Amino acid sequence: MSGPSPETGGEPGTAGGAGGADGGGVGTAGEQVGTIGRKAGRGLRWSLLGNLGTKATTFVMGLVLARLLAPEDFGLYAIALAATTFVMHVNDVGIIAATVQWRGRVEDMAPTATVMAVAFSTGMYGIFWVVAPYFAELAGSAEATPVVRLLTAVILIDGITAVRAGSLMRGFGHDRLTKANIAGSLVNAGVAVTLAANGAGAYSFAVGQVAANTVTGALVFAWAGLPFRLGFDREVAVRLLRFGAPLALGLGIEAVLMNADYVIVGAVLGPVALGFYLLAFNVSSWVPSVIGTALRYVTVPSFSRLAEQRPQALSLGVQRSVPLLVAFVLPVAVVTATLAPAIVAFLYGEKWVPAAGVLALLAVLMVVRMLTSLAFDILTSAGATRATVWMNLGWAVALVPALWAGTHWYGIRGAAIGHALAGVLVALPVAALVLGRAGVRLAPVLPALVRPLLGAAVAAVVTVTLAGLTSGVAGGAVAGGMTAGSALVQLCVAGGGGLLAYLLIAVPAARLRRLGARAVPARAR
Repeated sequence: MSGPSPETGGEPGTAGGAGGADGGGVGTAGEQVGTIGRKAGRGLRWSLLGNLGTKATTFVMGLVLARLLAPEDFGLYAIALAATTFVMHVNDVGIIAATVQWRGRVEDMAPTATVMAVAFSTGMYGIFWVVAPYFAELAGSAEATPVVRLLTAVILIDGITAVRAGSLMRGFGHDRLTKANIAGSLVNAGVAVTLAANGAGAYSFAVGQVAANTVTGALVFAWAGLPFRLGFDREVAVRLLRFGAPLALGLGIEAVLMNADYVIVGAVLGPVALGFYLLAFNVSSWVPSVIGTALRYVTVPSFSRLAEQRPQALSLGVQRSVPLLVAFVLPVAVVTATLAPAIVAFLYGEKWVPAAGVLALLAVLMVVRMLTSLAFDILTSAGATRATVWMNLGWAVALVPALWAGTHWYGIRGAAIGHALAGVLVALPVAALVLGRAGVRLAPVLPALVRPLLGAAVAAVVTVTLAGLTSGVAGGAVAGGMTAGSALVQLCVAGGGGLLAYLLIAVPAARLRRLGARAVPARAR
């Protein structure tokens, strides 16, 4: 069986076969962006629905587990999660993204890609089974070894389903992916809470996650509609490796970026402090997890189709996407940073108050992660996977010493400071640089960022002012923190006031009037 040549533009009737700028392609760059944007919009709606459903389930599960388990259990799970996140990024050698970005018929590459994904995931699991004790010891908790070995087993499922998941994303089949993910999250919650209530400790997280991935994987495999065939074509394998190996390396470095803090904090401060840090990091990850993950499901196929068309189509798509992303994430980051104590006190209770200071600092990282993830997806879609390595490598070189110094200097808050500084001073400039070198024009984006940035500054002032005025309301402050009642008042009054201030400044008046007109029924007007 021979695979399609690298020069093949795509299947007949697909975006890859539409032709280039000078090759008779149909429509302008703007029209192509609009067509693909509509498909991406439908996919994004399903992805958001799925992420909101799964994250809501995970959120409720976290609230329950925070009351059933001790901070040390969270710390042990954090160590296993760090290992799992790393292997999940690299175990399929970029096969999922390669399937989405593939220039040609998926059926031609699927047998070879499946064999490669299964082989690499099995090999990676074997390696981590052996090194698990050393990894746990490095993170400061040797007792985490069996949890690491159990949780990393999810990569075996990922290897089996990689090509099918990529095929669904490529065809914007996000409705089926959403249903599979929601089913898995419900299984996760049921298993984890049941085990925690029966004293399983950190194993509650691990067993629940393995059960969830099994259910999700089975549904993805069944719903992909891709015949299961095994084979090996050397030409296809070379193409996959040429694209996927740098991508896997870049994703591996990204996993280090997002999990080096767990290892360093655990090694320096121990599992209890790591438990507080993990809770704060998880809260700061809500937006990147819900919105960022949903975006990743559609940005790679969308930008991949644009990159097949003409260079200006990709740049135009990026120029439209970045301001929207910034405008959405900035107000959430402001409210999270300014009202972190109220968020932690209201959701998790007084015993988790030490996590609030960390959460306020990690709100900065929230914005950085959203933008760098988008940059990574753009580079992947353009086939510039080597650039993803340099982008994440530059960030990692700055981050690891910053985390180490910050943790020794100022504990878990110091780790958060190191994360924020490395992100703002290194990650964002490097991302802009590599995107420019890949041919993406970012200069037209800058004017569209003025209003969101100004709105964020004003919203921060308004939120802090209102938080001070409402401090002590509804039960007042208690020793070591605040009551749930006073926290709720701050979140409603200060958070609502800050968001309103942001909306009035960041959104043009004409657009607000249009939104208002849509919100009021014609008969009422």
